[in-house]
Amino acid sequence: MTQMGLEFEVVPSQFAEKLDDSRSPEEVAKELALGKALAVAEQFPDSLVIGSDTIITIDGKQLEKPHDNEEAVAMLKLLSGKTHAVTTSIAVVRLADSTQLVNADTAYVHFLPYDEAKVRAYVQTGDSLDKAGGYGIQSGAAPLIDHIEGHYDTVVGLPTHKLAELLARVGINAKPVELIPPVKQVRN
Repeated sequence: MTQMGLEFEVVPSQFAEKLDDSRSPEEVAKELALGKALAVAEQFPDSLVIGSDTIITIDGKQLEKPHDNEEAVAMLKLLSGKTHAVTTSIAVVRLADSTQLVNADTAYVHFLPYDEAKVRAYVQTGDSLDKAGGYGIQSGAAPLIDHIEGHYDTVVGLPTHKLAELLARVGINAKPVELIPPVKQVRN
């Protein structure tokens, strides 16, 4: 957000995240981003609060952050050699004037086939536990990935093009950030 020209303060939300495979990942991600933003906005009703959520979906199953290294290994083994969707939502909320804007974007990540040793080596870096699906494309998982379709920043977890659109609707000029992905990127 700094690269977008925004000043901000990070305030973690205590909103409880719950995935729901019976609903679309976009619908669930939007609900979670809005819930997170509203929870923080209660503390800062006059402030513009941005909430976000990322969901990894493969074979109709939504993946959250792994609870431990073994769950991270299982998730990464599930992704090996396959394509999955990454849906990241953004909510912009201000309670003082009842602002509630929500949007989402989806990108597709094509993982290379890899063996369990490669997965365990990556998980041992400690990068997996705080990321949906057990990986961070920007922080070490790039060698596991063949290419992505869509916006790289959606996979990172903050689709700046969507955030800029929402902020423009409340009179804030912010420029989307064009990050250089560490893997081949195909954009439609």
